[in-house]
Amino acid sequence: MIQDNFLHQLLNLPTVAHAKMSPDGRWVAFVWYRRHENADVFVVPCDGSQPPITLTHTPEFTWLSSWVPDSSGVIVEEDHDSDERVRLFRVNLDNPGHMQPLTEDRPPYFIRGGDLHPDGKTLFYGANYDFEAGQEIEPTWIFRHDLKSGKRFAIACPEKAIFMLTSLNLPGSHVLYSRKDLHPSGQQFHLVDISGEEDKEILNFGEDVKVTACWFPDGERILVLSESTGRGKQDYQSLGIYNRLSGKMSWLIDDPDRTLENAWVSPDGMVIVDEIWGAKHTPSYIDPQSWREQRFPSLPGNLLPLGRSDEGTWVAMHYSSNSPVELVRLKSSPSESTPTLESLTRVWEQTEIKSSQLVVAEDFRWSSVDGLEIQGWLYRADPNPKRVVIYVHGGPTFHSEEKLNPQIQYFIANDFNVLDVNYRGSTGFGLNYRESIKEDGWGGREQADIAAGAQALIDEGLAEIGRVGVTGTSYGGYSAWHLITHYPPNVIAAAAPVCGMTDLVVDYETTRPDLRPLSEEMIGGRPDQIPDKYYQRSPINFVQDIQGRLFIVQGANDPNVTPENVRQVRERLVEYQVPYELLVFPDEGHGIIRRENQARLYQHLVDFFERAFA
Repeated sequence: MIQDNFLHQLLNLPTVAHAKMSPDGRWVAFVWYRRHENADVFVVPCDGSQPPITLTHTPEFTWLSSWVPDSSGVIVEEDHDSDERVRLFRVNLDNPGHMQPLTEDRPPYFIRGGDLHPDGKTLFYGANYDFEAGQEIEPTWIFRHDLKSGKRFAIACPEKAIFMLTSLNLPGSHVLYSRKDLHPSGQQFHLVDISGEEDKEILNFGEDVKVTACWFPDGERILVLSESTGRGKQDYQSLGIYNRLSGKMSWLIDDPDRTLENAWVSPDGMVIVDEIWGAKHTPSYIDPQSWREQRFPSLPGNLLPLGRSDEGTWVAMHYSSNSPVELVRLKSSPSESTPTLESLTRVWEQTEIKSSQLVVAEDFRWSSVDGLEIQGWLYRADPNPKRVVIYVHGGPTFHSEEKLNPQIQYFIANDFNVLDVNYRGSTGFGLNYRESIKEDGWGGREQADIAAGAQALIDEGLAEIGRVGVTGTSYGGYSAWHLITHYPPNVIAAAAPVCGMTDLVVDYETTRPDLRPLSEEMIGGRPDQIPDKYYQRSPINFVQDIQGRLFIVQGANDPNVTPENVRQVRERLVEYQVPYELLVFPDEGHGIIRRENQARLYQHLVDFFERAFA
């Protein structure tokens, strides 16, 4: 194992995890991960006139929820030991470090969103709680919270659970929120006025069609990204605008050759389009005056624009496989072929590590069992050690990109090649590719995609038989469980699942209620509707077939993939006398987040795979 100094440097390399521009276009608030001992919220002026200012500094995971309407502060959320039961705070720019509590500590419910009204006295958010009855409920309701009296009034009461998206418009008249009333695969949007007198559906393009939406600054128009324009389900996404006052939709981009992944609106009303080809961002923007679209220049790595500042300069996030996510400003026009990027976060001034020490990702492709082309990011150790760790991203509706991953870099430094896989079901390759995982459901051909990648690495001479392992968190952990229970050691010799599902019925019954619709969508129904499929796709029922090495990792406070998954699979492993190793982190939830815990985990993983491949 290499010296711990390199790992220490990797885990002290700050990276921006989330960022939002202020309504006045003067500031960027952002979550800086690894700047402190956990995630914290910072702010930096868009003109780069001063370095980032610390708004929060706590040992807990603290996330940015929203800006207050007058740009004087932000709303942040903080949980305890990653249990996801967050408390909301206000932090003002003129009083950094002072977190003014707005909701209860350690609530018996999950909060979604958090927006302050322009009056400064009223807060809006979603919570799966009936405050009148004093009990947790399955669906998430929208609440108006009077901060002076503490009284809460439910302005919208959906009947079905959903991992809800909520946002208050800038004038403070209406809340936009998502619902999943019709089908587990669909998503609609409703609009409710702040009094709760009118709650109406505004965006519904089919019961199994997903739509996402966000406000324009004027509070009247809504940017819409949909899998249909009303003519039936498409195999691509279209972008349009809904007018709240007229109730009419107009479409900006309706092109089957486009791979739109996301879209948002800058403080000055610019529409930013995030199109992804082959897991690489190719952003553009649409001027709301002329409605002309213009692409940002192609740069090494990935550019993710946030918006235009009050002085007209574009601000963005920029990153690559050997450079962490930074906030940058484009000092020259985005129309120029090679704009100058000025760092606002100045990360390289805060570390001894050099970009040249980090291995660059290579685009690597192979064919799966049915001939489908699969893409991944290959990281080569030098000289070739002929052993590989396959890294599987979570989601599964997510994708790995050309982005710095300290865990992967630490594997490489310890003489492992690494393949970061974008199996079917991943985003970043178009809507058809994303939806293809549903043809089989979880535990189908997406797992064969990963196994085929293992064989491709062996064929390329990057690994020897018996020297391929797999790890991942969440759905990546489930994949590690599936692969070690379904493939022999000559394909997968070792697995280290982190917070991964073992029994899909147990996972469905014990997870957060707003996450259950995802299982129904991806597997094709509830456990009581298709019990045989839940049984067949649950790795716990096949642990007797494990021939390779197994290392289980779990966060004790995980509300997503709960520790009950581990408790029950351990009983089954003992029953069948299958050896395993176990590492539980008592102060972690869904994923291992704290730096000291990551250091311990990464060292254990390297040691485990070295022994497995010996």
